[in-house]
Formats: sequence, C-alpha cells, structure tokens
Amino acid sequence: MHRQVVIKSTVGLLGVLAAICTALGPQPAHAQGRQGRGGAEAARASALPMFFDVNFVRPASQTGQTKVVQENIGDPNLELKQYGLHESCLLTSGNPGNETTPFSVWSGECERPFATLFRHKTNYVDLTGTSRIQWAVKTSGFHVARPVVKLADGTMYVGETAAASVPMLLQSEVPLAAIRWIKLDPKRVVTLGLQGAPFNEIWVPNVDLSRVDEVGFVDLMPASGHGTGGYIQISQFRVYGRAVPRTATTDSENRK
Repeated sequence: MHRQVVIKSTVGLLGVLAAICTALGPQPAHAQGRQGRGGAEAARASALPMFFDVNFVRPASQTGQTKVVQENIGDPNLELKQYGLHESCLLTSGNPGNETTPFSVWSGECERPFATLFRHKTNYVDLTGTSRIQWAVKTSGFHVARPVVKLADGTMYVGETAAASVPMLLQSEVPLAAIRWIKLDPKRVVTLGLQGAPFNEIWVPNVDLSRVDEVGFVDLMPASGHGTGGYIQISQFRVYGRAVPRTATTDSENRK
C-alpha cells in the first residue's frame, strides 16, 4: 500500500510540472531574436576600432637618450605635436624589446608644463560613445598624466582623469566621453576658467568630441630633472574611436 501511494504522488507531481511547461510554452522566436540583436549591438558598440597606436620606436640614427622627434613615432600616419613654453623637452627612455624597461618617453627634463599630442594625417577621430585611451604610465612625485584633446576648431581641453603609477609602468584606460574637461592654453599649457561662470566653475559643459584633430597627454607640473623627483613616463598610447575623413572643405573651415 505504501509503495502505491509513493508512485501515485510521483506521477501526480510529474503531471503538474508538465502542465506548467505546456502553459508557459517555448519563447517566441521574435523575442529571442530581439535579445540576440540587442546583445550583438551592445558588443559592437563597446568594441570600437583602434584609431591609432603611437608605437614609440628608436630609429637607427639614435643612440642613448635623446629628444623625442617625429622619427620616434612608429605609425607613419601620425604627426607628433608638442606644446608649451618648453615644448621640445620630452626625452626617450628605456630600450626596445626590454620588458622591464621598455622603450618609452620621459618628461624629467621638462622644466615647464608641456603637452604632447598626435595628429592623424587623413582623419579626425570621433571620441563620443565608448571611445577610450589606453596607455601605460609611470610617474614620480605628485606628477600625473592627463588626457588632452585638440578639437577641429583648434580649441584644446585637458581631461579630469589622472593616471599615476609610482613603482612601475601600469596599463590603464580612460573613457573619454565619460569625463569632464577644462579648457587649456596651448602656448603656456595652463588651465583656463570660464568667463562669467558662477562659483569659479571651470568645467566646460557639453564638449563636442565628434571631430577631434589631435589626441595626447599632458603634465601640468614642471619636472625635477634626472632622478626620481618628479616626472611622467609613457610607453604605450593607443586611441579607440571612429575615423572621420578629413576634407579640404572642413580643414579650410577650421582655419577661419
């Protein structure tokens, strides 16, 4: 008798489960399709192409530590742009192929603030959405590396995000569309306020990053010279965003 009760209870439970599954039914194909497309669109949105990789290199003509020049930029499509009252102060450092001390650029001899940017010869870059900078940074003292952009109209901005890593070169990323920006004087490399802004507000609202002419990094502090006093060092600098072709018309408009 006991065995029959167990069997009947099990059969009844299976029947209930079957009824529930039948009532729910399979998920409609169009609903599955919507989820699939949404996932694919999200993946595409987050996987922006790499717009450029600076790839610092040492040409055969250089030996030892020298000033950073155009020949140190491995991508032939990029132009090196340096700003500041001591604009050519950036030096090379490290050795190509060395994992511990890779070939990089170093600011120890920059006695004034400086900015180093890179300009693609044939394209602007759209840095909206999920665009980002990927860099490997080492610092000393209270120095930090900050992202800097120059728009197609010539205006230059420095971002609030600061990268610092005292013990070693450390790779990190900066989501450019998610940070705040301050206007930068390209000659003196100092931050500028907003005329008439209340409460000493300096953040520029609604910076349009859809057509950026140059992208790079800036150090707003003077360095201390050789040694470990204060500097920034960068061995990798990559930008992820959408290319926007330059045209003769847009370039002439920007110069007005």
